[in-house]
Formats: sequence, C-alpha cells, structure tokens
Amino acid sequence: MARLCFTFVIILALTLMVSPTESQTCTSQSFTNGKVFTNCTDLPYLNAYLHWTYNATNSSLSIAYIAPPAMPDGWVSWAINPNSTGMSGAQALLAFKFNGVMTIKTYNIVSYNFTTAGFNLSYDVWDLSTENSNGTITIFAQWKLKEKTEKVNQVWQVGPGVTPQGWPMKHGFSPENLNAYGTLQLVKAEGPVISPADAPQPVASGHDAPAPGPSGSSRIKERVNVGVCLNLFVILASLIAF
Repeated sequence: MARLCFTFVIILALTLMVSPTESQTCTSQSFTNGKVFTNCTDLPYLNAYLHWTYNATNSSLSIAYIAPPAMPDGWVSWAINPNSTGMSGAQALLAFKFNGVMTIKTYNIVSYNFTTAGFNLSYDVWDLSTENSNGTITIFAQWKLKEKTEKVNQVWQVGPGVTPQGWPMKHGFSPENLNAYGTLQLVKAEGPVISPADAPQPVASGHDAPAPGPSGSSRIKERVNVGVCLNLFVILASLIAF
C-alpha cells in the first residue's frame, strides 16, 4: 500500500514540474503554404522557433525558421556553421523586407560587417522562400548536408533593419543575441542494448525460504508511511488544482 501511494505522489510531483508554460509553442504553429515538418523546437532565445525534417537517406534537411525581427523593418536569419558554434563562418539565410518586398538572401559570414560576406554557401540550398505575417518572418529552405550527418551547429539571429543599399545592419549584442546558437541533433543517439546473456543473473540458493510475516513494528511503520504519503498526496493535489 505504501509503495502504491508513493508512486502516485511521484506522478503528481512530475506533473507539477512540467508546467503549461514549459510546453512547446511550436507544436501549435502551422503554415499558410501547407508545409508540414516532423520535428519542431522552441529555440531558447529571441522568441524563435525551428521546424525541421531530416531525410537521412539523402542527407537533406528541410527547415522553417520563425522569429520576430528586432524592429518592424528588421531582418531574421538562420544558419549552419560547419566548423564552429559562433557567427563567424556561418552559412546563413537572411530574410527582410526591402522596398516593400520580402527578400531572402544567402551569406557566407566572415564578420559582423555583411558587406564583406560572400553570397555562395558551402551547402547546396534550394526551395528558398519567406513569409511576413503577424509580426514574424518565416524562412523556408532545404539543405543538402554531408552524407551521414547526425548533427549540425545552428546559429539564429534577428536584426533591426537594412541600409538603403540593402545591406543588413548589425544585430544587437544583448545576452539574447550572443547566446543564440546551439546544436541541432538530427539523428537520435541510441543507447547500448543489453542482451539476455549480459543481464545479471539471480544468485541461486540451496532452498527457498518462506517469506517472513510482518512484525508488529513493521505494521506500525507501514501505517505511518501511508499516513505521511496521503498527506503529501493531498498537498500536491491542491497545488495542481491551484
């Protein structure tokens, strides 16, 4: 009885730990072009989201990146960095509105000055498109990755605007901006499989001894444990209701 009670208490505690505010927002998002992706991630900075599908057969990655620009006429960007985790060397897709028209461009970034960036990426990228709605910009793209790629370094960013010549202005340098990078795990790592031969075997005894009956002290201890457990159950249940 005590074990069953404590099991319910653990389940309630885990329910409290996973609050509604921690659930994924991206799972409720959809796209006007009807595109569907097998995975999505609420990125930890800049109110950004990434939807993605990885086809390991041909090493292609399809993505939709969503973020609000830093200013109404600003830009958003998502990139893969093949050699490091930072901005330098990132192979970037950058979308913004220029002369009233949504535009998406590719940049091989070597510094914070976009005028020094190249336009040819080290990856083949196709099906580029962008949308601007409800204060956010979405970038759609497909990437051709190296064979047997299991993870990539991703970098995402937002900026304030573009120059009259169409060059993206520098993004902010707040912690939100500077921490906007991470690893995108494309293939889930599998843990070691334990075969029956490797599983620990029970130690054989000469004979099976009968299980001893509960003593008076153990019965008292059992009642105390159940009482404590029920009190915890009531407290946790009231917290969930609150």
